[in-house]
Amino acid sequence: MKKLWKNWFAALILAMPLGSYAAGGGNYEHVDIDLGDQVSLQHGAQIFANYCLSCHSASGMRYNRLQDLGLSEDEIRKNLMFTTDKIGDVMHSSMNPEDAKRWFGAEPPDLTLIARSRGADYLYAYMRGFYKDPTRPTGWNNLVFDKVGMPHPLWEQQGVRAVELDDKGQPVMEKDEHGNLVPKLYWESTGLHSRRLPNGTVVQKEYDRYAKDLVAYLVYMGEPAQLQRKQIGYGVLLFLFAVLLPLAYFLKKEYWKDVH
Repeated sequence: MKKLWKNWFAALILAMPLGSYAAGGGNYEHVDIDLGDQVSLQHGAQIFANYCLSCHSASGMRYNRLQDLGLSEDEIRKNLMFTTDKIGDVMHSSMNPEDAKRWFGAEPPDLTLIARSRGADYLYAYMRGFYKDPTRPTGWNNLVFDKVGMPHPLWEQQGVRAVELDDKGQPVMEKDEHGNLVPKLYWESTGLHSRRLPNGTVVQKEYDRYAKDLVAYLVYMGEPAQLQRKQIGYGVLLFLFAVLLPLAYFLKKEYWKDVH
């Protein structure tokens, strides 16, 4: 009986969510992703289609799978697809791969599994970590991915942070609270989802939510079936504890009643 309890306890632990979708290490701020929030996922899908699909593909995701998020075919066609795409097509970038290599030095990676390989915390920090750096070919750098080759796709929403330059035109570095050297940044301008307070402090909570919705969609896209998988898992656990456990207990009592 003790062995049976151990097996059920192990099954319960394995079926429980691991608490976050973070992977890949790094000391990043944790972001809580709720895959049950359809409004957030729909908004994230719209951001992805409007700002990411221009350069990146998602070859493992088909447009019609977005119906799982509560969108109709008509809504998907009008708001999330290029005019030449079909509802059953996978999400291909509109950029020519050869042009991408010429402009960025390499073809932008496919983003289907980016959340599974990098983790939600990393992606959230990455989308909030861009800053203007005149020493870089694209004019942009990133606190999470130093010397990144991608310009900031959401600078109009977040606003523009820039790095201070010394007399030689090189970025000024300073120590953060952990003693690590980081670029010394200042806010050059605010965006559609950030604002400057009278004391000069810039608040970007609206942009944080904007970036979080995009990351939520990337997490969903990495495994669209995970919601259904978890629901099935909880159903199996309910069956084990509500049906199989009592049955096993009474069978044990029946088999061993003469021994005891």
